[in-house]
Amino acid sequence: MQIVPHSQTGTIEAAPTIPQEQQAKGLLRAFLALRHRNFRLFWFGQLISLIGTWMQTIGQAWLVLELTHSAWLLGVVGALQFLPVMLLALFGGVLADRLPKRTVLLFTQTSAMLQAFVLWILVATGQLHLWHILVLASLLGLTNSVDMPARQAFVVEMVGREDLPNAIALNSSLFNMARIVGPGIGGLIIAWLGVGPLFLLNAISFIPVIIGIALIDMKHLHALVKPSGLVKDAPRKSTIQSLREGLVYVARMPAVLLVIAVVGIVSLFGINFNVVLPLFATDVLHVGPEGFGFISSAFGLGSLISALWLAWSNHKPSIHYLLISGFAFCILEGIFAISHLYALSLILIAAVGFAQIAFAATANTTLQTVAPDHLRGRVMSVYMLVFAGSIPFGNLFTGGMAHLFGAPIALFVEASLSIIAVLIGWALRKPAEKSLAESSKIYE
Repeated sequence: MQIVPHSQTGTIEAAPTIPQEQQAKGLLRAFLALRHRNFRLFWFGQLISLIGTWMQTIGQAWLVLELTHSAWLLGVVGALQFLPVMLLALFGGVLADRLPKRTVLLFTQTSAMLQAFVLWILVATGQLHLWHILVLASLLGLTNSVDMPARQAFVVEMVGREDLPNAIALNSSLFNMARIVGPGIGGLIIAWLGVGPLFLLNAISFIPVIIGIALIDMKHLHALVKPSGLVKDAPRKSTIQSLREGLVYVARMPAVLLVIAVVGIVSLFGINFNVVLPLFATDVLHVGPEGFGFISSAFGLGSLISALWLAWSNHKPSIHYLLISGFAFCILEGIFAISHLYALSLILIAAVGFAQIAFAATANTTLQTVAPDHLRGRVMSVYMLVFAGSIPFGNLFTGGMAHLFGAPIALFVEASLSIIAVLIGWALRKPAEKSLAESSKIYE
């Protein structure tokens, strides 16, 4: 039986769990979390919205190239979208812990919709200039710095801890499916109607997810046992005090600290390889733009298969599994770096995508399982800081290494640095495994 908060009053009512014999079997096990009405509303809304987001991503890149013909400015626009995440995500986590996450998400999703709509108007009226794109990209990054921690931390409230691994994997499958479908549709629309409609379609795609979030029933959000030391009427902390509380928790909780440290280093060096994939297609494998398209699709396909497999298996979080999947990711990436056979590279990059999703999803599930309810937003903000906030630095490092030594050496070095972090994590894993086991017992 799960414990669920009743509306805004703070009283508690019991919500019956679904008997084991009534749970889905076979392939339907991959969609267990969809038995929760709130998560269904959220998930199906994202199904449409994420496709629109990827359509806007390629549309924005196309616009920058049309206006400037500068790869450097293309990188600047990309960095501006992630720089606010790096600078402000921690404060976004504080906000996510203070306000109802549904309210936060309604605000952030509406803001992102307006940004896309403004971009469409500027393109449609012929008034677009580069500074418009730079400003709007920065505003979107600011929105994401609040949206990401709240969205990540909201999942466990919709499904509870039992179905959390499945829900995170289903969200990952959505993201990777959209990464395959969105750019493909976007490319066809650019060729047929031009780049403008992509931004209008993205703005429209936010409507289902906003409606879904608005329909979420607050009475049936899952709340779990609170720490005994948490006093209901305790004085309200300042923003800095709340931020410090979250950082102290991360530093003192072995499982959280290990996961964030390993994810941070692997994200900085290993996961930012997308920036050099075009160089592998042109300079290493000599397969041209068509081959690059197949390489990108193979990576997306491997990621999607991994997400669906994780959803089906619905494994409990494990430090052991996290480090093994991270090790596999690093090894496969290193082999891909030295491969000069196109067919082998396609298989390897698909395997890299599979291992990366297994690594990232396990890290996400572990953190949300360990973190107490009142700190989850701040813990996930630290996770998003090291996972997404490292992108600007990672891209610069990867691009600089590739410029000096070539793409294969750059990627091999980054895979080697990442594997060192995983091996150190393996050597120090015992306290983390113990704290994870103790946290899991608290919520059983």
